[in-house]
Amino acid sequence: MSIQQITDTTVLNNGVHMPWLGIGVWQVEEGEQVIHAVQYAIEAGYRSIDTAAGYRNEAGVGAAIKQSGVPREELFVTTKLANSDQGYEATLRAFEESRRKLDLEYLDLYLIHWPGKDKYKETWKAFEKLHKDGYIRAIGVSNFQVHHLESLRQDSDTVPAVNQVEFHPLLSQRELLTYCRQNQIQLEAWSPLMQGNLDLPLITDLASKYNKTPAQIILRWDLQQGVVTIPKSVREERIRENANVFDFTLSAEDVQALEGLNKNSRFGPNPDELLF
Repeated sequence: MSIQQITDTTVLNNGVHMPWLGIGVWQVEEGEQVIHAVQYAIEAGYRSIDTAAGYRNEAGVGAAIKQSGVPREELFVTTKLANSDQGYEATLRAFEESRRKLDLEYLDLYLIHWPGKDKYKETWKAFEKLHKDGYIRAIGVSNFQVHHLESLRQDSDTVPAVNQVEFHPLLSQRELLTYCRQNQIQLEAWSPLMQGNLDLPLITDLASKYNKTPAQIILRWDLQQGVVTIPKSVREERIRENANVFDFTLSAEDVQALEGLNKNSRFGPNPDELLF
């Protein structure tokens, strides 16, 4: 897959263009820290910003967007519904609250953050309404497994545009990746850098081979598999470093070798165990 610059995009199943690389702001403090992180990213060329109601920093993200001076239509802004706000009416209210905090007229992507137990179908109907009414350009899900996606498909004609999941060499999610490819659902990686646990001999060796950092090796691995990736950092130099992944290509053998690290190991919750 030829992804050669930070402005390159994937085309979602409804025709919306989404950048392959974005910045995530999980665990980034509201206020100056998140404002600076987003500003650093935009200055470095990032055009996709991923937040969530549960991160409690939507207002700071919105402030950074306003202060950036970049036209709104050039940015791709994602937020996610909090678990406690699932359900039709609660979702509509929660969306308005997120939109108010972000101070945006519309969102580019809105995601159900976690499937939970039994409300996500009702929630999805509210997502469909918000999309139909023009408040969201694309709707999707996060942390959905194949069985969640299949269940949703039974009661809806709208296929999620995106499924954002934990994805990295230790959790390569082959079945889910294949399913999403077959059903035109764009897979997106959260915690692609394994929350900093990069000290693995193969990754270190590849970093040396390509004269790149371990983080850059993994981010390039994501992109070459057609997976959108949103690494998080608050440091300007690291944010710029994470964007410097468009001037090299991993060999097919090295992509496969990284996949061989898979242990089905999670650093975050298992979606089938996080029930609410």
